[in-house]
Amino acid sequence: MNDQTKSEPSIWERTTTRRFLRWLFTWRGIRRVLIVLAWAVTIVGLFYGEENWRGRRAWNQYREAAEARGVSFDSATYIPKPAPDEQNFAATPFLKTFFQPNDNGFILTNDLWYRASDNIAGTNLVKEKGRRHFTDLVAWQLAAAALQSGALKRGQEFETDYTGLDARAAAAPVVLEGMKPDAAVFAELRAASTRPYSRYPVVYDLENPWKIMLPHLAQVKVACQHLNLEACAELAAGQSDQALADVKLMLSLADSIKSEPFIISFLVRVACVQIAIQPVWEGLAEHGWTDAQLQELQARFLSYDFLADMEPPLQLERAEGVRLADVVQKIGLGVLAELAKGLRQSYTPDEQLPLYLLGRVIPSGWYYQEKLNFSKLFDAQMDGVVDAAAKRVSPRKAAVNLQLCGRAWGQGTSRVILRHCVIAKIRLPALAIVPMRAAAAKTAADQAALACALERYRLANGQFPETLAALTPRFISRAPNDVITGQPYKYRRADDGQFILYSVGWNEKDDGGVPGKTLFDQTQGDWVWSYPAR
Repeated sequence: MNDQTKSEPSIWERTTTRRFLRWLFTWRGIRRVLIVLAWAVTIVGLFYGEENWRGRRAWNQYREAAEARGVSFDSATYIPKPAPDEQNFAATPFLKTFFQPNDNGFILTNDLWYRASDNIAGTNLVKEKGRRHFTDLVAWQLAAAALQSGALKRGQEFETDYTGLDARAAAAPVVLEGMKPDAAVFAELRAASTRPYSRYPVVYDLENPWKIMLPHLAQVKVACQHLNLEACAELAAGQSDQALADVKLMLSLADSIKSEPFIISFLVRVACVQIAIQPVWEGLAEHGWTDAQLQELQARFLSYDFLADMEPPLQLERAEGVRLADVVQKIGLGVLAELAKGLRQSYTPDEQLPLYLLGRVIPSGWYYQEKLNFSKLFDAQMDGVVDAAAKRVSPRKAAVNLQLCGRAWGQGTSRVILRHCVIAKIRLPALAIVPMRAAAAKTAADQAALACALERYRLANGQFPETLAALTPRFISRAPNDVITGQPYKYRRADDGQFILYSVGWNEKDDGGVPGKTLFDQTQGDWVWSYPAR
């Protein structure tokens, strides 16, 4: 028998994979694969080239137009110039300690404010919505007694309703005695406050500017809080000269960070000015200031122009937003991730690597698109909100702009990424509050100046005037207008001989001098300056 049975092909020989591999390693297969790869490389190259060209071209066109109207994208142009130590308020020995290692992170740890501030209830300040109240010196007196006896406990709070002048005057000596341990520090600062410049040793030239350390800001505010308590106690004790010196020092501390081009520095500064206004208000409410003192305070508050002072920090914010794209491209996408988390944590090297690699393969044109969209949205958000020359702020325009811009960065994460609005989403929403804070600070300073002029009128005439117009020109050369309306502040003399002075506030509605829930409420009520009924 000559026929032989042929063996069946194996399963492997019959698979599609084997047939494909046999085809792939033929000249015809290799040639087709190379053609496909060449087309893929060409398409990718064209994609990168087009994206890079388009992004770079659009950004350069915008940048040139912006620079032509005076915008600077160079962060270095906003850095304050150095000052000689002998002319530098921030170079005093005490202020230098703000940048030195400190075991507990606090300053002025010896006096009553530091030792008992957590034990003073703050509710007495908001019993009546949106109005100022006298400092509860009796509560501080009780806390001081508990400290002295060793009975002060964590979580224990002191609060009284004894805020009349007699009660506060009786408590004032104990409070002032409690503030003595740090008297030498404040004496040093008063002596140095006449220096013409102030520049803290901030390290500005970091590769990643969001790592710049500003430890002095919290300390400046804390020092103002110490002085506020002391000044209020001095006024209750009839020591208006000492209180004036403390108010002036608070304002000097606030102004010591004026040259810093950071939004946070600006916000801390306006907060410090607001703190300094509290003892001014208390002295006015009790008719405790002399005409000469009132003139000095009035001139100081009239000198503040927070709407103009807001501009450099905002411009630096624009420049830093643009710079952020370059930093991310160089360091990696982890920078954006950290900023999105508020710098609450850093990424480990293992976590950084994927973000770094992803950042390297992103077309450079996308970074240009991030710069462009951030800048355009910055312009749109701030457009028409503040007119520094006219000293006006438009809450309505701020709300409209924020709503329009929010459509760009308020989408889901994938859409924000695809629309190249990542930096805008991280950086711009926080800026929405800045014009309101500037308007509130300008209103507070204006009202303090007008209240000083009104008190001077009362000292000269025995009563407050019927209208603000009666103040000019003798008591004030030109009365400031409401930053919201551009019209004179609302004013009327009350039946008890006091007065109500107010701005229409952020809701742009005249509520007849009825305040909102807070002193400078963002949603309801007027921004009111008034005194307790006598």
